[in-house]
Amino acid sequence: MTNRRSFIKKAALGTAAISIPSYASQASNLFSTGRNISELKISLAQWSLNRAFFKGELDANRFASIAKNSYGIGAVEYVNAFYKDFAKSEKFWMQMKNEADNEGVKNLLIMVDDEGDLGNPDSKKRKTAVENHYKWIHAAKILGCHSIRVNAFGEGEEDTLRAALVDGLGELATYGGNENINVIVENHGLHTSNGAFITGIIKEAENPYLGTLPDFGNWCLNAKWGSTQNNKCDDVYDRYKGVQEFLPFAKGVSAKSYAFDDNGYETIIDYRKMLQIVKESGFDGYIGIEFEGENMTEPDGIRATKSLVEKVWSELD
Repeated sequence: MTNRRSFIKKAALGTAAISIPSYASQASNLFSTGRNISELKISLAQWSLNRAFFKGELDANRFASIAKNSYGIGAVEYVNAFYKDFAKSEKFWMQMKNEADNEGVKNLLIMVDDEGDLGNPDSKKRKTAVENHYKWIHAAKILGCHSIRVNAFGEGEEDTLRAALVDGLGELATYGGNENINVIVENHGLHTSNGAFITGIIKEAENPYLGTLPDFGNWCLNAKWGSTQNNKCDDVYDRYKGVQEFLPFAKGVSAKSYAFDDNGYETIIDYRKMLQIVKESGFDGYIGIEFEGENMTEPDGIRATKSLVEKVWSELD
């Protein structure tokens, strides 16, 4: 199964993606509808270019410029893995804010990983995990973001885990609320990909600054990070049900993609069905492109996903 950690390992080994140079140009022709899609707001998740950033082929500090000038996307979602050395530097985040402002790019959120389990059953370790996230809330505030995205990992029996997550997520959301920054949970495998379980926790926490980031792809229940790439997961939560359950609490939507057929459609995720659910929910935030495929270049994958979202959204009622 492909996940964030395996991507990092592949990057370190210098593994190159298989290039499909013809697809990007074909996609715009396949999906050229000429219809008004002004209500659609698209952002770019930084993870879509993770291989290039980890290898140093692209400068993560120029992400806003890359999104705007290479892909015509005016809103971005950062990943903390590329900025850990600068996490507490106000000067650095001000520079990043200026970079985005100069390009006319809107900063939306920071995706935060590897700062401890917010559902750790040990109260001291859970408190440490909560406090580890504070610096990213401060960075998000300087950037002008609305949220940080967190993981709701933890251990223990269901009741123990639920209580720990209500406490950990609730405490962090309270801190975030004081800074006017939301704390949003993404489905990222194991129990975090159980839509009913996570939304139950959010309801119990009763904090307006605690929400969700539904991801189209991460619904594997028996593996951390939750990738369903290549259909290798054998215990998948109904992705359409999960997104529908998450949407009432959503501060963003992650349009995950893995691979495309000859007509430009995603091979695992029914984008028409998924985007219909999003549209009918009344969600009016940004839909973030997050390409995570292995069999085409990252630029081609980003453009293919953007074209697909635009085409389908324009055709929906």
